[in-house]
Amino acid sequence: MRIAFLGLGNMGGPMAANLIRAGHTVSGYDLGAAQLQALAHAGGTAATSIASAVKDADVVITMLPAGQHVREAVTGPDGVLAHVSPGALLIDCSTIDVATARAVAVAVEARGCQFVDAPVSGGVGGASAGTLTFMVGGADGAVGKAHPILERMGKTIVHCGGPGTGQAAKICNNMILGISMIAVSEAFNLADGLGLDRQKLFDVASKSSGQCWSLTSYCPVPGPVPTSPANRDYAPGFTAAMMLKDLNLAQAAATGAETATPLGAQAAAIYEAFVAAGGSATDFSGIIRHLGARK
Repeated sequence: MRIAFLGLGNMGGPMAANLIRAGHTVSGYDLGAAQLQALAHAGGTAATSIASAVKDADVVITMLPAGQHVREAVTGPDGVLAHVSPGALLIDCSTIDVATARAVAVAVEARGCQFVDAPVSGGVGGASAGTLTFMVGGADGAVGKAHPILERMGKTIVHCGGPGTGQAAKICNNMILGISMIAVSEAFNLADGLGLDRQKLFDVASKSSGQCWSLTSYCPVPGPVPTSPANRDYAPGFTAAMMLKDLNLAQAAATGAETATPLGAQAAAIYEAFVAAGGSATDFSGIIRHLGARK
């Protein structure tokens, strides 16, 4: 298929490369020259504008930082809808607020196109390996059309419901992740204070009721899980700044839905302090060092 890919950063770049390897024709656009060069090196076409990227595209994929970027790129005066052919499918893989996802879906459908929100989980490693999880919101027909495209970039695709539900699933999942990473980090800090060996705590908790992904797959202390960022001085797979963004999205959604999320609110406050203290570009599991410094 002819695919336009808007946003070729740490996630979008390798995702686009996987589509090229699968045999699709990919035209990409990004504000960064290095990102465009990387796409061309992978076999894609570097476009000079959104208009040239989406010309004659069957599918347009966006992977952008925030809701306002998606809204402007899609519905702006020189955005996707001003240039794409009717009948095209738009897939937004960004993590944005639910309200914006639903507003963009309405605008896309009014143009005679189809839309799905399909935020991802799996980080840069998953994007490169093509093993991402996609949480997809949209009408059945649009999701069915998107499925074979998403399969080339990920291994798990869950249709969560109508427009916006993919974003809802993503922010709920990442609220769980942020809270659980804080809990695991506090437990290891307490173990240090009590003279309990970190590996022994891992051996017990990983086989007991404290078991969770933040412990067994992304352990915040060096040693027990060799692939975790803790073994690389918390070089980021998923930065603290991105975690804070998602926790803030969850809090905004909770306010709109009149739903109490006290642990989510506290997790957002803790990550906000970590980012303010200089942890923005650190992996989010580095929160353990920030918590250890707070007496």
